[in-house]
Amino acid sequence: MPRYKLLIEYDGGPFNGFQAQADQPSVQGTLERAVLGFCGEAVRVHVAGRTDTGVHATGQVAHIDLGKAWKPDVVRDALNAHLVPDPVVVLAAQEVSEDWHARFSATGRRYLYRILDRRPPAALERGRVWWIKNSLDVGAMDDAAQRLLGLHDFTTFRDAQCQAKSPLRTLDVARARRVGQEIHLEFAARSFLHRQVRSMAGSLAEVGAGRWSADDLAAALAAADRTRCGQVAPAHGLYLTGVDYPENAAK
Repeated sequence: MPRYKLLIEYDGGPFNGFQAQADQPSVQGTLERAVLGFCGEAVRVHVAGRTDTGVHATGQVAHIDLGKAWKPDVVRDALNAHLVPDPVVVLAAQEVSEDWHARFSATGRRYLYRILDRRPPAALERGRVWWIKNSLDVGAMDDAAQRLLGLHDFTTFRDAQCQAKSPLRTLDVARARRVGQEIHLEFAARSFLHRQVRSMAGSLAEVGAGRWSADDLAAALAAADRTRCGQVAPAHGLYLTGVDYPENAAK
């Protein structure tokens, strides 16, 4: 049974998260309906990582198993034809081995959090950035972000409903940089806890606003106490930008 890796982007605004739900719009449900429309097969779309309500993706990865072999470009184009007018697009399709898995074969995940820190609110980017009307100190945010790097107990930045067995995670990338009128927070790790990125982003915003220092952030992390977390940044500023795999995925 041919297996296809799908590279996907979507606007998370209209969806109640990635995971399919009977009475709510979801990215997974939308993709599965597109597969059904394309080839008449009811399949499960397996994903590298579920995203919450309102979270976007520019580099989400999923896989599907089909009963017939199709050229990858046909799979991509046919799915996109059936995804109109939903804000979900398959950027690429690739046939992979049957033991390759979108989630379990992944070696890393990358996220971007966008903050617009200016007095006027967003117009064109409304729903795609977190607007903070006062300017933030991006240098202080970047310095503080370095305190998050490495292996830690991230309980402070873990949602209370997180189902992961352990709060231990190794954060490989954590940085803040100025991009035009925005601040971009970039994070990379093998895996993340539920709402970890949004929790870290909100706490780094506290540093940027001058309400926290880098030492305050480090102390909050060391406390391993969810009540020590700063504000949780809103979902609409968050993007899953990429998923990493070993180079031998292609057939």
